Amino acid sequence: MAQPIRVLVTGAAGQIAYSLLFSIAKGDVFGKDQPIVLLLLDISPMLPVLDGVVMELQDCALPLLKEVVSTDKEEVAFKDLDVAILVGSMPRRDGMERKDLLKANVAIFKSQGGALDKFAKKTVKVLVVGNPANTNCLIAAKSAPSIPKENFSCLTRLDHNRACSQVAIRCSVPATHVKNVIIWGNHSSTQYPDVHHCKVNMAGSDLPCFEAVKDDAWLKGDFIATVQQRGAAVIKARKLSSAMSAAKAICDHLRDIWSGTPEGEFISMGVYSTGNRYGVPEDLVYSFPVQIKDKSWKIVDGLAINDFSKSRMDASAAELIEERDMALSTLAV
Repeated sequence: MAQPIRVLVTGAAGQIAYSLLFSIAKGDVFGKDQPIVLLLLDISPMLPVLDGVVMELQDCALPLLKEVVSTDKEEVAFKDLDVAILVGSMPRRDGMERKDLLKANVAIFKSQGGALDKFAKKTVKVLVVGNPANTNCLIAAKSAPSIPKENFSCLTRLDHNRACSQVAIRCSVPATHVKNVIIWGNHSSTQYPDVHHCKVNMAGSDLPCFEAVKDDAWLKGDFIATVQQRGAAVIKARKLSSAMSAAKAICDHLRDIWSGTPEGEFISMGVYSTGNRYGVPEDLVYSFPVQIKDKSWKIVDGLAINDFSKSRMDASAAELIEERDMALSTLAV
């Protein structure tokens, strides 16, 4: 059997982690023959809850789960990591200014980036989930200078899956029949769900999305708004943020990093923008269409971008520049 890989989940006592850990531990993400050591990090007051999570993982009696370590110490959690899934972040509270939220998260992700730099393997793959995910990812990457920027990504797969599902429901096909949607930009309400390159398999044939849906006004209006606002809609309905769907998206994202994307298909990930050919400003973590092979992502080049798309891509980039500059100003203090 293969050597165990060391996988960290932060915010491990939270609801996303509770939906995520079982899938990782039973082999749905890294493969059915890949043993796992799970490292679970949370803040000190959450350690009693974390003890309960560890008990449940033990009680699942999973053959691939070789060890579970729960801790509130970064030097324990980040040691020799192969994969870091950074879920924990400071949530926005009533009356909290955006700059205060950014400031609190800059402190968290600066510290965790430093811990990655000091303790993790230089080959570690880092997925940032905690919001604001793009900017948190950028801060973590900048705080870990010895780890390649390409090893860092943030989660926009949930938005990608939401977009696939909305198109599938509209066309009365399974979600697996929808491919090559794109989420451009920030994991926020300025994100741009783009279906100009999307294909929908209907009756055995791949049709362009606009041809399959036959409703341009919906695709350019309510579809975009629904995907952009879906997180808020879930919170309004559940009184809690997306957890089951977020955990599924994390699994999809990491499985694609580990195993690669199918030939001719691409998925959405927030990655380092420097060197892209779409005119997105450098030094951002921005969601692009990517293909993955041998655990390395590559932005899909050469996709035609019309004026409708460009203006929305630019708007999300402008928000990310503002976030980045605000975050870096607090980092310098």
